[in-house]
Amino acid sequence: MSTTDRAEHRAPVPGLDRGSFRRLPRCGGAPIGLLLALALAGCDEKAQSQAAAPPPPPVTVAQPVKRTVTDWDEFTGRFEAIEEVQVRARVGGFVNSVEFKDGAIVHAGDLLYIIDPRPFEAVKLQAEGQLADARAKGELAKRELDRGLTLVQTSAVSEQVVDQRRQALQAAHAAETQAEGALKAAQLNVEFTYVLAPITGRVSRHLVTPGNLVQGSEGGSTLLTSIVSLDPIYVYFDVDEATYQRNSKLWFEGRRPSSRDTANPVQVTLTGETKPSHEGKMDFLDNRLDVSTATLRSRAIIPNRDLSILPGQFGRVRIIGSSPYEALLIPDTAIATDQSRKIVFVVKNDNTVEARPVVLGPLDDGLRVIREGLKAEDHVIVDGLQRARVGAKVTPKMAQAPAGDKAPAADKAPAGAKAPAGDKSPVGTKP
Repeated sequence: MSTTDRAEHRAPVPGLDRGSFRRLPRCGGAPIGLLLALALAGCDEKAQSQAAAPPPPPVTVAQPVKRTVTDWDEFTGRFEAIEEVQVRARVGGFVNSVEFKDGAIVHAGDLLYIIDPRPFEAVKLQAEGQLADARAKGELAKRELDRGLTLVQTSAVSEQVVDQRRQALQAAHAAETQAEGALKAAQLNVEFTYVLAPITGRVSRHLVTPGNLVQGSEGGSTLLTSIVSLDPIYVYFDVDEATYQRNSKLWFEGRRPSSRDTANPVQVTLTGETKPSHEGKMDFLDNRLDVSTATLRSRAIIPNRDLSILPGQFGRVRIIGSSPYEALLIPDTAIATDQSRKIVFVVKNDNTVEARPVVLGPLDDGLRVIREGLKAEDHVIVDGLQRARVGAKVTPKMAQAPAGDKAPAADKAPAGAKAPAGDKSPVGTKP
């Protein structure tokens, strides 16, 4: 067999025949092109999606502020006047005039009411006449006694007569004393017709108008008005048993002075205020707890020089609850709630977010004390919490420092953190 014959009689490929080759151009060419087009389009979309991936969301971070703080216990209190007087009529009669303006400040000794004094002035004149009569009788009894003592020496009169005259002199002296007492009572009644302010303070409205009859102390005295002192003023509040026990323990340990022995400082926030506006000192602790409420009645005295506080007002009272200690503080807005626990979001060195459970303390000058859960070098997200996801990356930016804040606990920023232009200090540092 020649070479040409061998080429023409090669072994056929298994599974293929001439019909297969003839059918291939007609049914296989189009699908291959379509697959290639779809593959190229998928590669382009993947590349475009990778190119359009968004950067990590920006957040604002700040380091905890470290400073010395003192815990304060806060209670609801009510203000009461140190002195409160109900002005009542001490003698009966018709009211002639009202001598004060309703709601004005009066001073001790100021005239408030005038009750018709004429009946009492007449009684006073009678008492003066009776006193003069008694004195005259006393003088006569004294002269008669002197005369009798002279005559008894010559036995012109008996000793019995002298004794009688001595007794008459003593009776005259007693009558004179009674007349003096009656005159003083009449004089007092005349004085009582001029009703004076017993203390300095703010007077209420007048309860009796001129022309009305008032009763004196002998028949259920009539209430005319009332006066309350304003400066200083008391604030009463009730301390719960748990706080009292804790403060007592601190006192035994020498970490807090007792309010019984020391005038501990007190701060008061009035209704509608966000910060304490008045300061005072502790003045009184009761000797027992109220069995119905398990609270201890306490009292502080507050200066009220501008007379802005009135008796009956409510206020939030703060008293020291610990000795000074070093603490970490963050803004209250940086704290989130996860069911029953409080958490903060911390940016780690690789710019990923971590949720950190914390134990909160009280507010101190607008910042929240963190008792447990944070370190001095942590960077806490204070703005952009809604953009932070645990485990995801973020773009941290250090918060601008507000003027007057103290230095933070640390100033090392996480990787990639940026400071605002013109400010390199984190929140809580002095510019």
